[in-house]
Amino acid sequence: MTRLADINISVLDLAPIRDDDAGPQPALHNSLALAQHVERLGFTRFWVAEHHNIDGIASSATAVLVGYLAAGTSTLRVGAGGVMLPNHAPLVIAEQFGTLATLYPGRIDLGLGRAPGSDQFTAHALRRERSGSAEDFPQDVEELQRYLGPRTPNQRVIAMPGSGTNVPIWLLGSSLFSAQLAGEKGLPYAFASHFAPRMMHEAIRVYRQHFRPSAVLEKPYVMLGVPLLAADSDEQAEHLATSAYQRILALIRGHSMLQRPPVASMDGLWQAHEKQAVGEFFGLAVVGGPEKVRARLEVLLEQTDADELIFTCDFYAVADRLRAFEILAQLR
Repeated sequence: MTRLADINISVLDLAPIRDDDAGPQPALHNSLALAQHVERLGFTRFWVAEHHNIDGIASSATAVLVGYLAAGTSTLRVGAGGVMLPNHAPLVIAEQFGTLATLYPGRIDLGLGRAPGSDQFTAHALRRERSGSAEDFPQDVEELQRYLGPRTPNQRVIAMPGSGTNVPIWLLGSSLFSAQLAGEKGLPYAFASHFAPRMMHEAIRVYRQHFRPSAVLEKPYVMLGVPLLAADSDEQAEHLATSAYQRILALIRGHSMLQRPPVASMDGLWQAHEKQAVGEFFGLAVVGGPEKVRARLEVLLEQTDADELIFTCDFYAVADRLRAFEILAQLR
């Protein structure tokens, strides 16, 4: 059986902005502090995700943030988990991540998502008149691979920097489409089970079933997203987790996504159907003290045989977030 000590562990950070009126600057600095912390703890990679028009997330300029994080670390792989490709021309992403890979060779990852990651008004603001959509995703991925691969004799458009950097590309998904595409292209696959766990087992099956060896991978490589809500005791973890619950409750209601401090109880803050929806969102969460977290992760690895787990942590206090990852590292 796969054990936690046998696999890579990584971090997906959303650079959360708190409700303390300090704005996004502390969120970006906290993201770097977390990256430096998990680098010392021996984590494999640190990804940030593209989101737009959300007041509680500071990672919208994803490539810029990746550069900031890479400059402040030395061994950690840093990347996007991911760039929402329908929002961008593939050439622009190739140039951005080709530049990053040139500055920080061997340390940059490029995870690609098929969804726009925003509402229709924001999507229009991002793309203006560019005719891009999720339906173009397979072709956009191929175009991006060409720009990052070796230059061919008759290639009329090049990414510079970018050409020949072969930045590692991951496909991300919360459904079956990208699972099949990643398998067919022989790329590593990351499933968004940190917020949409329902189709996790089916997506893993589809990916492995359709996998074809490539120049990138000889065999399938599965990464799973896991919400980490760990503390020194079960009771403390349950208390701190209420910040994460409030954040998703706000998402469901269309309210501000600024981080809120933990509360004594969620009773009275949500209705029954909202509690159920938040529970489904956190269906794969590991909430508790060290032993409870260990047991939950052992079950997950037994059920999925995942190659890597990438953890999110939405605690309000920075010190609590740092401690959660310390606890995780100590379980290996």
